[in-house]
Amino acid sequence: MRHRALIIGGGISGLSAAYYLSKAGIHPTLLERRPRIGGVIQTSVQQGCVLEEGPDGFLGAKPWAMNLIRELGLADQVIGSNDHSRVTYIVKKGKLVRMPEGLMMMVPTKIMPIVGTRLLSWGAKFRMGLEIFRKPKGPHPDRSVYDFLLDHYGQESIDYLAEPLLAGVYGGDPREMSVNSVLARFVDIEAKYGSLTRGVLASPRPKGAGGSFLQTLKGGLGQLIHSLEDALRPSADVIHENVEAVEQINAGFRVRANGDWLQTDHLVLATPAHDGAQLLRNTQPELSALLAGIPYTSSITLALGYQKATFDHPLNGHGFLVPKKERRYIFGCTWVGNKFDYRVPDDKVVLRCFLGTDAMPLSDEALVDAARAELRSIIGVKAEPVFHNIARWPNSMAQYTVGHEKRVARIEELVRRKPGLHLAGNAYHGIGIPDCVRMGQEAAMAIISVYTPTPQPA
Repeated sequence: MRHRALIIGGGISGLSAAYYLSKAGIHPTLLERRPRIGGVIQTSVQQGCVLEEGPDGFLGAKPWAMNLIRELGLADQVIGSNDHSRVTYIVKKGKLVRMPEGLMMMVPTKIMPIVGTRLLSWGAKFRMGLEIFRKPKGPHPDRSVYDFLLDHYGQESIDYLAEPLLAGVYGGDPREMSVNSVLARFVDIEAKYGSLTRGVLASPRPKGAGGSFLQTLKGGLGQLIHSLEDALRPSADVIHENVEAVEQINAGFRVRANGDWLQTDHLVLATPAHDGAQLLRNTQPELSALLAGIPYTSSITLALGYQKATFDHPLNGHGFLVPKKERRYIFGCTWVGNKFDYRVPDDKVVLRCFLGTDAMPLSDEALVDAARAELRSIIGVKAEPVFHNIARWPNSMAQYTVGHEKRVARIEELVRRKPGLHLAGNAYHGIGIPDCVRMGQEAAMAIISVYTPTPQPA
């Protein structure tokens, strides 16, 4: 049997591709090696607490996730983050210091909060203030985020503002991240205004739907995966088998899964780039090498649940971030019940910690002990948790390093030379859920266009 469309990878990118294909009447087959679909989107419930084991929300300012949610009939389940209480702290010298109000990333939009903050020295504040007088200097080649921000605001603003913020999102190193790929909006502002501060003040600030910075679903993002699974059940095949090889054949591809060969007209690789590289290494060596050149980092989410009556620290705001200069294992910690409603019962407290690659070798017991020791040191929590939940995500966070734009442009050029081959996932044009939905949809639309005749003018 020859398939019209075969998708490798059951994360949100592959599921989105499958959904839009099936909606157009094309019956896709999706191959996922794990026993469940959803990729890093996974929600569990313990003692009445809704625990996100992967991402906990998506940017409302990007429409693709919300569009999909509406189509699936989940719009009434969408909630926003509690932005009225959104205070974030930064650890400095082992203590929590409130992040100044009015920051867009590290770009100040208000004077007095920067003047009054204990996060920065007077020298750093003066340096940040002078940035407003910068003039445009013409186009620049791609630079690291570190070099870009150092030029604008100096070392101290990177150490205690930019680095912890970026590490919390990307889990990577600003010295390696591409500014063109990670902070493209700020690059455009620099080209037009010179000063990031002046440019941000002059530009309209994007807002999410309903005004919330982040959005999610009442019962967790796992609701999205369950709804996609239900929507695909009558109109798509989901096969849980490991893909061992991909070969190009006349007018299509063949894929070996669990020893059997499947033929297809269109193949969507919705895997991490390094997995796609392995599958293509024998037939597409240059494309394989480029995909393998996209690095990934690992991450861990650790939720600690407490009885509220025993919890011995006030929880104001949404949590804290730990700069590299202060970091041991924890990158950041969210106070879940404060950030989103419907997550934590009134008698419980949940702290959701984010840890990086260095913590991966630790056993579960050692991980909990290390996190509790850090929480005790930073916020003085001595209470005994009544449960914990650990999710490990090895090599799951794509890193957009310097030169990423050129690398992806070459990847896409090579893919265009292979009719029927499509890529989707967090390795190319955005790591968040909305961007992954968009790329899955774009892959589906490219396939649909082949089977849908273009209307001819009368």
